[in-house]
Amino acid sequence: MGGIRRALISVSDKEGVIAFAQGLAHHHVELLSTGGTARLLREAGLAVIEVADYTGFPEMLEGRLKTLHPKIHGGLLARRDDPKHEEDMRQQGIPPIDLLCVNLYPFEATIAQPDVRLEDAIEQIDIGGPTMLRAGAKNWQGVTVVVDPADYEAVLREMEQSRGGVGAKLRFQLAAKVFAHTARYDGLIANHLSRHLDNLEEPDDFPRILTLQLEQQQTLRYGENPHQRAAFYADASPSGLAQAQQLQGKELSYNNLSDSDAAINLVREFAEPACAIIKHGNPCGTAIGQDIADAFARAWSADPVSAFGSVIACNRPITAALAQVMSESFIEVILAPQVEAEAATTLARKKNLRVLAYGGLETQQQAAGWDLKRVRGGLLLQDFDDLVEDETLWRVVSERQPTAEERRDLRFAWKVAKHVRSNAIVYAAAGRTLGVGAGQMSRVDAARCGAAKAEELGFSLQGAALASDAFFPFRDGVDAAGATGVKAIIQPGGSIRDEEVIASANEQGIAMIFTGVRHFRHG
Repeated sequence: MGGIRRALISVSDKEGVIAFAQGLAHHHVELLSTGGTARLLREAGLAVIEVADYTGFPEMLEGRLKTLHPKIHGGLLARRDDPKHEEDMRQQGIPPIDLLCVNLYPFEATIAQPDVRLEDAIEQIDIGGPTMLRAGAKNWQGVTVVVDPADYEAVLREMEQSRGGVGAKLRFQLAAKVFAHTARYDGLIANHLSRHLDNLEEPDDFPRILTLQLEQQQTLRYGENPHQRAAFYADASPSGLAQAQQLQGKELSYNNLSDSDAAINLVREFAEPACAIIKHGNPCGTAIGQDIADAFARAWSADPVSAFGSVIACNRPITAALAQVMSESFIEVILAPQVEAEAATTLARKKNLRVLAYGGLETQQQAAGWDLKRVRGGLLLQDFDDLVEDETLWRVVSERQPTAEERRDLRFAWKVAKHVRSNAIVYAAAGRTLGVGAGQMSRVDAARCGAAKAEELGFSLQGAALASDAFFPFRDGVDAAGATGVKAIIQPGGSIRDEEVIASANEQGIAMIFTGVRHFRHG
């Protein structure tokens, strides 16, 4: 394990860099640096050699050209175990650089600004930084390359333990991290620039070339079925399942993760205490309540048979009393913003129960990035269905106006229907689902399935509300709903037979609202 004698530090993100440089200086490492980083280190009392003085070549082109010099890249690329490399370096007077600490111009932060100009984005494309990083990482056997401030502590700890050196395992891990980092950086640039291929001033909504980078969080026992291999990868989103903390229980499965995502997405629709119970991607019971225990009890009673072995999300912390009730049933996964200490103790008695704290996921928070779906030979890409609807644009199209109570039920049912696989029909009353018709090939079948479920559970649909994720193509769906006693329907509208559908509602005294927005969820 060779000692580190010389380090080059040039960072855009200066978090922790002074302490890191002080740690290097403690091990008598010679420090090279550039521009603002050199000034910062010098002001901290550290001895620093400017790269321009080291190479004998001044910074120029307003800082665009600083480190692209043989004395820098030779010091990074030269193999320490190759006599020819050693001779070349001796002849050219190039000392080795043993550690490189670089992070790149803030291109990502720049393009995240609204209405960023193309020329401003291009100015934040780093050239020298990625070149040095790739050179040092390629020569990882002799060079320690640090691109992430989170790794400063690990490098200094290993130097302390090994009298100034860094072992091969950590050097290789850091090198692999560098190539992932520069690949992501280049991908961001390619994505952004390829949105301007048709118009330099106005970017397209989607890049012509799409580059993605995801980090593996865990390998899974199997996929949807035991014969399928599977893994979970996370993107750079600041919220979501990848950031959730598993507090207890068995390892999460592919299906657990899929249903957990569906559960969180549903409960985040509500500002009130809410609970969503998910089975095979669909909500079998959803309710709001006076508190979270009340919401859970009402959601569970909406379909206790289907709730067996389900995934449950709450939008309030799990209390001790609620944990006691939950622990009496078989549940696969529980998700909540937090779990109170006494509740955690109670749930811990169910050793296989998976419990996740997902933090402060705000109601109606806009999801970052795009919604992706893999198909054979390609990828479908779209915005997330996170539209915050303006209810003032909803239209009452029936002769009868909905009552205030019916409007509340319609609003609740509409939020749930958005998260049910299409064709979707949701029956609801008093802030609770009564029957869900999911994934049917015709809308009238979905209406009948939801009504049949309500009847099976002993719920009366007299005076209930119904939400349909898309328009009724024929009046038969409304006829079927009216026969159950439904008195209010919310749907997008837009069918060529809307007049027939509205006529059916009027004949049965049903209040009907058109939202003008469709919420298909195909898979």
